[in-house]
Order: sequence, then C-alpha cells, then structure tokens
Amino acid sequence: MICEQDGALHYISTRGETPPLSFSEAMLAGLARDGGLYVPQTYPALTRDEIAGFAGRPYASVAQAVIAPYLGGDIDARSLAAMLEAAYATFDHAAVTPLVQLDDNLFFLELFHGPTFAFKDLAMQLLARMMDHVLHARDQRLTIVGATSGDTGAAAIEAFKGRDNIDVFILYPHKRVSDVQRRQMTTAPEGNIDVIALEGTFDDAQAILKALFNDKIFRDDVGLTGVNSINWARVLAQIVYYFVSAVALGSPHRPVSFAVPTGNFGDILAGYIAKRMGLPVERLIVATNENDILARTLATGRYEVRGVMPTQSPSMDIQISSNFERLLFEAAHRDAGAVRNYMARLKQSGAFDLAKSDLAAIRADFDAAAVDEPATRDEIARTYRETGYVLDPHSAVGVSAARKALAKNPATPMIALGTAHPAKFPDAVLQATGIKPALPARLAAIMQGRERFDVLVNDQTIVADYIRARARATRLPA
Repeated sequence: MICEQDGALHYISTRGETPPLSFSEAMLAGLARDGGLYVPQTYPALTRDEIAGFAGRPYASVAQAVIAPYLGGDIDARSLAAMLEAAYATFDHAAVTPLVQLDDNLFFLELFHGPTFAFKDLAMQLLARMMDHVLHARDQRLTIVGATSGDTGAAAIEAFKGRDNIDVFILYPHKRVSDVQRRQMTTAPEGNIDVIALEGTFDDAQAILKALFNDKIFRDDVGLTGVNSINWARVLAQIVYYFVSAVALGSPHRPVSFAVPTGNFGDILAGYIAKRMGLPVERLIVATNENDILARTLATGRYEVRGVMPTQSPSMDIQISSNFERLLFEAAHRDAGAVRNYMARLKQSGAFDLAKSDLAAIRADFDAAAVDEPATRDEIARTYRETGYVLDPHSAVGVSAARKALAKNPATPMIALGTAHPAKFPDAVLQATGIKPALPARLAAIMQGRERFDVLVNDQTIVADYIRARARATRLPA
C-alpha cells in the first residue's frame, strides 16, 4: 500500500506502533521508536523487460534503476546518479562486483573490491553520501552509533570519516575480530571517529546499541542514528548486486540461486527483496558457521539463542540476527502484532517457536546449511587446490553451503557471495592452504598505523556516558 497523502512510498515499522516515515526520515532514524525495523509499505516491481535491460549496463546505472523507486522523491535523479558514481568510483574493479566461476554451475560473486575489502562497502559508501546530502539540506547534525562483528565498523569509518555533520562511534567485541579488521577501525585519525572495544560479544554490543535507540532521551539528546543493517538504506543498496549477477548469468530468462554467508541476515534479506521485485530467484541458501541459530530455526521452527562460539569467520559469530525480524514481518503477512509477540518472547526467554504458517512461508524461499570449522578449512583448501582461488573463511562458508545445495539441484546456477578479501584473515588462510595471502597496499599501510581506541566494560550506562561526552551534537547551542 502507498501512503495516500502524496502517493510517495513510505516506511512502516515491523512492530506497527509508529507512524509511517519518508525514505529520508527512515534512513536518518535507523531503528523505529517502537523498537522495530523500517520496511517499505510495498516493494516496487520491475518487469522482465526492465530486468533483461540491465545486461551490459554499468553497475551504477543498474543501481539507479533499482534504488530510485524506493526514495519517494526525497533525492532527485541527478543527485542520486552523482552519489552512485562517486560511491562506486572508490572500488578497484571496473565491474564493481565481478563474477568468477569455481565449478560446474557454481559462481562466486566478489563483493570485496571496495576501500575496506568487504561487502559492507557496497552499501556504506552510498549510505554516507545519501545521509550527507539529506543532513546538509536540513542543516542537521547526527551521531552514528554502530555495533560491528568486524567489517561494518571499518566500512562505516571509511565512509563517514571527516564528515563535518556526523560523529561516529563504533562498538566491536574486544579481542574477537581479526587484527586487520581491528586496525581498519582503530587507525583512523579523524576527529569525528571514536572506536570502543567492548568487553563482550557482538551480541552484547548489538544489545547495547538497541538499548540506546530505545532510550528516547539519549536518542534525542545526541541525535542518534545507526548504520548497521537495521538501517533500511543499507539493505536497499545491497539489492543491486543480486540483479547485476543474476542478469550476467541469463536472468530473467532463467532462474538462479544464491548462497549467502549470514550473520545478521541483512545481506540475504536483500536477495529476498530482489525476488519480491521480480528477479527469478529459485532458492536462497542461508550459510552459517557454528553459530547456527538460523539453520536450526529453518530445520526446527524454533529460534533459540545459545552462547556465541568464536570461529575463524568472526563476522558471523552472531546469535541474534536483527534482520530476521523483517523476514518474520513478511512471513506473518505483515502482522505487526505477531512480530511484537515473537520479539517479546525472545526478550523474555531467549527463544520463540514460529507459527507453522510462518515457518512454511520462510521455507518456501529459503534453505539453510551450517558449516563447522573443519568444513570451512576444508573448503578453503579444496577451492585453492582445484582452482588456485583463495577464499576467506566467511566466503568459504558460503561456497561450502552452495556445493551442498548444488548436489541436490545441479541444474540451476548457484552464486555464492564472496564477502571479504582473504588477506583480512591471513591466519585462517595460512592454516588451510599453507600460503599467506599478500596484503593489498591499502591494507598493508594500516598495519603500521597508530591505533586509537578505548576499552569499555559491557554496560549500557558507561557506553552512553562515553558517547554523551564526545558527541558534538550534544554541545550545539539550543
């Protein structure tokens, strides 16, 4: 449904207790004030001819066609085009997201050619430019607080550093990210960047982030917004590469499937939305490491939080997958009351059981596979042995799950998403292959940089006080 007042697309909360917002308002808000996540009131559809017409077009041109219908006129076409060109000019491959073939009908989508060598750059580089555009138009300042299991923080810092109307605070789990991931965050010298090493897990950091959003006084005092994948604009930007890669393999004239290394569920949710828009996606494979809550949920119908297990793919060491709430909303036929009930049970007991109809709706589009530590190493070794191609451990989880799915249905092309450059996880690659991947020049430079971060205990009040003391938005004249 479209908001009747002006015909523009608006955004509603998955929990149904806040009024609809425009695209810009939803982007700047991040999380809805009722604790829910924003989703569009409808998913714009693309025709088969429009999708077929993406063949051979530059990445930024496809992005314009996919993204523009969601903006509701908030950003004009010329400004959006300029932002897209600037965002993807930061990538070191002309195709932005090139495809590599690894095996019969198995393709690998390289999403790590951006400035921080992780797939988060594809959304973050655009998000920073869109936020900057809107904030300047409104003469407004905001404070970004983000939680990261490794790559989101680096991508956010790279995209937002030095911007004079935004302060950035990134929380990451202390001693639970790779050295390269940590240094990508902690060596930024810009004054609008603060990095917090939280004594806890990513789920602890994400819980504090959500609590800060739910503290309405704090939220208003510091002008709080978020750039985690709770922010709809992040998911929106990720929809694009599903279309680009599928069309490269013949869509819409034939279906494709995707295997996605998954932690917070935002990346694979973008594939689901691409399908809702008309892309012929046969199956979406949720690929998890040993923190397998999503695989267990699809297998049993019970979403149950367990302890986080550190693995060689730390960006996926997550138990509470925030974006799963958006899928629940769709599976429950947009029944916000059902979502509120699920989330209340999760908060109270750390678990909930899906209604049979909701589980059936999810299973209609998704399969899942959990890939343990030995299998991850085996996949890195196998791919290197058979093709000479080096996978990072997160991507290896996706490729391993893709092979399992292909064994059941070898006829449909399978695209595994490559989420990070292997040089970001050299120890894991060395253990599996005997080689240590060379650091790209941009990564090598940060290994010599001076680090700057603060270690804080896992306490919401302490984190909030730290941010209040440093956020410039709290010190603006009334």
